[in-house]
Amino acid sequence: MPTADKEPITPAPDCNLCPRLVDYRNASKRTYPDWHNAPVPSFGELSSRILVVGLAPGLKGANQTGRPFTGDAAGDLLYPTMIKYGLATGDYNAKPDDGMMLTDCRIANAVRCVPPLNKVVAAEISACRPFLASEISAMPNLKVIIALGGVAHGAVLSVFGLKKAAHRFAHEASHDLPGDLTMIDSYHCSRYNTNTGRLTEAMFHSVFERALTRI
Repeated sequence: MPTADKEPITPAPDCNLCPRLVDYRNASKRTYPDWHNAPVPSFGELSSRILVVGLAPGLKGANQTGRPFTGDAAGDLLYPTMIKYGLATGDYNAKPDDGMMLTDCRIANAVRCVPPLNKVVAAEISACRPFLASEISAMPNLKVIIALGGVAHGAVLSVFGLKKAAHRFAHEASHDLPGDLTMIDSYHCSRYNTNTGRLTEAMFHSVFERALTRI
């Protein structure tokens, strides 16, 4: 599926595909006019061999900063992990101008706009699917997709026309995808999962260790 020399399709800054998300985004603009408050672009090079797919921007994370997983608790686990395994350089200081760069890894979200209560609905995932599909298609060297959570897992399967029943989500489960790609599942690195112990740092590290063996 991935092809070279192709720019992905991205949502417009004022994308209106999802009325509920537009209303929430506009409310955030009124409350926090200096925030990003728009679809959040992906982070990292299209030439990367690893793509991390998250759920959606957090209200006071990427919706504020304009960079995936930047400014919220999920980024506090994700980015140090990426630095540890050589997939990022620099220091993560929870702001988009901290100088941190990704290496051979790109980050995207299944849904590009912030949802109320961090919960998306099926129509919103479907509306954003062409952007995720275009992104995957535009990564010529892609080998591994890391899906953070069940929503990301399902969104990636839908891109490839695969059924969830044949590819059950489970932490650290691997799934063969068309085009000689591999998807590896992880519990989402949200505060809910880390605070409850459902996801530990060691468990999260193990996902990235497995991903690195596939590239």
